[in-house]
Amino acid sequence: MTESIYAARPWLAVLDDAQKAPVTPPATVVHTFADAVRRAPGHPALAYFDGRLTYAEVDALSDSVAGHLAARGLARGERVAILLQNSPHFVLALLGAFKAGAVVVPVNPMYKAGEVRHVLHDAEVSALVCSDRAWESYLRECAADSPVRIALTACELDLQTRTDARVLAFERVTPPARDADDLVTIARQGHRAPAGRDLTGDDIALISYTSGTSGTPKGATNLHRNITYNAERQRTGLGVPEGGTYFALAPLFHITGMVCELVASFANAGTLALAYRFEPGVVLDAFAEHRPAYTVGPSTAFMALAAQPQATPDHFASFHAIGSGGAPVPPALVERFRAAFGPYIHNGYGLTECTAPCAAVPTGVEAPVDPVSGTLAVGVPGPDAVVRIVDDLGREVPFGEHGEIVVRGPQVVPGYWRRPEATAETFPDGELRTGDIGFMDSHGWLYVVDRKKDMINASGFKVWPREVEDVLYTHPAVREAAVVGVPDAYRGETVKAYVSLRPGAEAAPADLAAYCKERLAAYKYPREVEVLGELPKTASGKILRRELRSPKA
Repeated sequence: MTESIYAARPWLAVLDDAQKAPVTPPATVVHTFADAVRRAPGHPALAYFDGRLTYAEVDALSDSVAGHLAARGLARGERVAILLQNSPHFVLALLGAFKAGAVVVPVNPMYKAGEVRHVLHDAEVSALVCSDRAWESYLRECAADSPVRIALTACELDLQTRTDARVLAFERVTPPARDADDLVTIARQGHRAPAGRDLTGDDIALISYTSGTSGTPKGATNLHRNITYNAERQRTGLGVPEGGTYFALAPLFHITGMVCELVASFANAGTLALAYRFEPGVVLDAFAEHRPAYTVGPSTAFMALAAQPQATPDHFASFHAIGSGGAPVPPALVERFRAAFGPYIHNGYGLTECTAPCAAVPTGVEAPVDPVSGTLAVGVPGPDAVVRIVDDLGREVPFGEHGEIVVRGPQVVPGYWRRPEATAETFPDGELRTGDIGFMDSHGWLYVVDRKKDMINASGFKVWPREVEDVLYTHPAVREAAVVGVPDAYRGETVKAYVSLRPGAEAAPADLAAYCKERLAAYKYPREVEVLGELPKTASGKILRRELRSPKA
């Protein structure tokens, strides 16, 4: 049997001593949080507009939530769904559920009724925590025909005093619901967390439903040890000073926000700054107020921030590091952002199934650009992971050749919630088959080309949308770009591009097509270009090519 060329981990030479040193993470998220409480009880754990909660306060409030859930009959191992925006209420509910021995099911607040029903039934959810407005408008009805028997609601105006018309322009629900308990009221009642509910690293922490960019969401079972491992690697690898501020740019229900912002902040006894949901102007204000040392978000969020007329280098002056995940960052955006504001955006790569990052551009290092394709590397794998590139038969391909990216390591989940067939297909022998096409160079730098299912077959030629998108991003008028294959009578499929433009910019579709034609092979450039105000995205900022391929009437 040929020895694996990837098992030698050539990427270790790229990492510094701190980034590749062995780590011993706490067993669970609760242990990670408890360590921070012991180290810094009076330090702010959460900052929400002008509101502040210390570690000791969050500890007591979440104890009370746990005690209430246990008193209502929630048993160890039952599921608690949390459907909230980035606010302290999310954190109190999460810790309260974990302290009660429960499994948390983070739910996208943008989900419609049918999508929520799927999650509530698939995960057999016993308790639901949501905003009072969502409960009144549609979630009460969703919960009525589901396993949910406990409901807690939250008014996200609580725990701060501001009312910003751009974000918090909603009214408190009055009268309060009679069939649900108020989360903040419960948290302030001083209940004790139940005894005998301690979790282990092998317990499921989250059932994280995949974003559904390629079909019906499945629940990945993120273990506590998956989460604490990656959070500890964030702490040791980023070098953010202990107690520093992390800004929650990615939504907390998403695995990136959960691990790289929330739990990583706990691991560093830091302050997690929250701003409800992404609104570029509000985020810039929060940067100026909280002076964060670290944030991570999708490339689309940085595009939106860069497009704000009021954005200045001072908004980003406090950052020790900035990361991007969810989708690879176009090289043009990285350079454009650095030229305008100073920081270098560090690419990262991961999936829900590997608990956020399994590769990233290390702090203090810049990612290389592949000279052939112009693709920016997404980073190098972590020291305990083995990332390989394989062909359709699962055989390793040499460095530099395209194939499917597969991952093995302590961050990879054991499988999908009650989906043995999908688990066997996606995790053969415990190794994650990502469905992403990429390649690795001989130094261990990983390059993501595209999703396997997104490849366009134009007259027998393979066209990867990312390559065309990266060219479009170099055009000065383009803000966002997405490329898909559309039916063509002659070619079978042909390339179509959708773009949104930078504020004040103008570009005709024919001019954008001609721009690509000058820079790409004849079969690659888009025969059609359509300009949209906004491209469809998931709540985590990932552009949804699927919706562009099948636009709704």
